[in-house]
Amino acid sequence: MGYTIRAVDYFSTTVQDQPGEAYKLLSQLAELGIDLLAFTAVPIGPSRAHLTLFADDDERLLEAARRANLALDGPTPALLVQGDDSLGALAHVHEKLARAEVNVYASSAVTDGHGSYGYVIYVRPDEFERAMWALEVQ
Repeated sequence: MGYTIRAVDYFSTTVQDQPGEAYKLLSQLAELGIDLLAFTAVPIGPSRAHLTLFADDDERLLEAARRANLALDGPTPALLVQGDDSLGALAHVHEKLARAEVNVYASSAVTDGHGSYGYVIYVRPDEFERAMWALEVQ
């Protein structure tokens, strides 16, 4: 059950919830050479969507956003888990957080279909250091 965990920052923005908005943003970032580790889009209300970006290089993302006149909120810390997919892999991570009394207030995971997974864990900023300690993140 091998995995790595690292602290990552995320940035977010809100857009109109209509066809093509995510495409516009993602293609613009790709043209600017921004490599994303993760991306989420969640509806908020009847006509808006909240987009969350996890970039491989935060400074490049911020510079690209500035050049594109894109308002980003953040950075906000999160944890990125990447590992070998196995039965109970996520439970193992959550066990460590539960023992440290860290509340996971949101998370999202996906497997690649070839034996690996990625998992983003959101904890409250005041619990972030304790989460890192519990998960032995350097």
